[in-house]
Amino acid sequence: MGSPRGVLAVSGYLTGRYAPAASVSTIGHQSPFTRAFQILAQPDPVRLQKLPAPDSGIIELRLERPEVKNAINWDLMRKLRSSIEKIQADATAKVVLVASSVPGAFCAGADLKERRLMSSSEVGEYSRSLRSTFSSFEALPIPTIAIIEGAALGGGLELALSCDLRICGENAELGLPETGLAIIPGAGGTQRLPRIAGRSKAKELIFTGRRCDAAEAVMMGLANYCVPAGEAYQKALDIAREITQKGPLGIRMAKKAIDRGTEVADMSSALAVEGECYEQLLHTQDRLEALAAFAEKRKPVYIGK
Repeated sequence: MGSPRGVLAVSGYLTGRYAPAASVSTIGHQSPFTRAFQILAQPDPVRLQKLPAPDSGIIELRLERPEVKNAINWDLMRKLRSSIEKIQADATAKVVLVASSVPGAFCAGADLKERRLMSSSEVGEYSRSLRSTFSSFEALPIPTIAIIEGAALGGGLELALSCDLRICGENAELGLPETGLAIIPGAGGTQRLPRIAGRSKAKELIFTGRRCDAAEAVMMGLANYCVPAGEAYQKALDIAREITQKGPLGIRMAKKAIDRGTEVADMSSALAVEGECYEQLLHTQDRLEALAAFAEKRKPVYIGK
C-alpha cells in the first residue's frame, strides 16, 4: 500500500520522538541507560503528512508500530491526539486519509502487553482517553477516510468507525473481540457500530466477537468499498481527490448537517439543522464563483470563503 511520492512532513514531530513510549510501570525494572536508549530510539508511532500539489489539501495520517501491528499504547494515543490538534489548526486541510504503514494490519487494537501492567484505574483512564481521542477525530469538520488492509480489530476498528468513510482491501478483517476478554468495546464501538450497521448486526458482532471480511462489511454498510488487496489506498485517494474539487465550505457544512441532523430526535429538528447549515453558505464568495463558472462554462476556483 503505497503513497504519492514527494510527500511533505508536517512540522513539529521531531521533539515528539523523544517522549516516553511507555508508562512508568512498564519500564520500572529497566536500567536508566536502557530506558534512555529505548526512548531515544523509539520512532514516532503516528506520522502526519501533507500531500503536495496537485493533491494539496489532502492530509495523510499513518500508524507506524510494525512490531505490534499498530497496537494502541499510551504513546500512540498521545501522538494521535497531537495529530488531530494539528489537523484542526490547519486551515488548508480538506480531507484526511488514515492508513497503516504495516503490511497486513490496519490496527490490532489495544496494546495488551502494556495493559497487563496497568491497574484497574489506569485501564479506566486509558479507555476514557481513547474514547475522547476518537470523539475528537470524529468531530473534525472535514471528511476522514479509513484505509483498511488486513486486520482492524478492537480499538483499531473503533478508530475506523470514527471516520466518515471506510475503504477495505479484500484481505481486510474487521471485528470487536472485547467480550472474549470479559469486557466491552470501550472507545465508541457499542455506539458507532449500531449507528452504522444497525442494532441487530452490531449486537451479533459484539456478542460473538466474530470477525467479518471486507465483502460482508460492504453488504452491512460498515465499509463503503471492497477493492483488491493492496488497492485500498488508491481508491481512497481517488475519492479524496473528488472531494477536494468541491467547494470546501460546502463539504464542511454537508458533514455538519449530516452528523448533527442524525443526532436529533425528529425530522423537523433535523431539517432545521440542514436549514441553518444552508444559510451559512448563502453569502460566500465560493457560491458566487460556482454560479459564475457555470455561466462561463469553466471549472470553478474555490478559495474557501
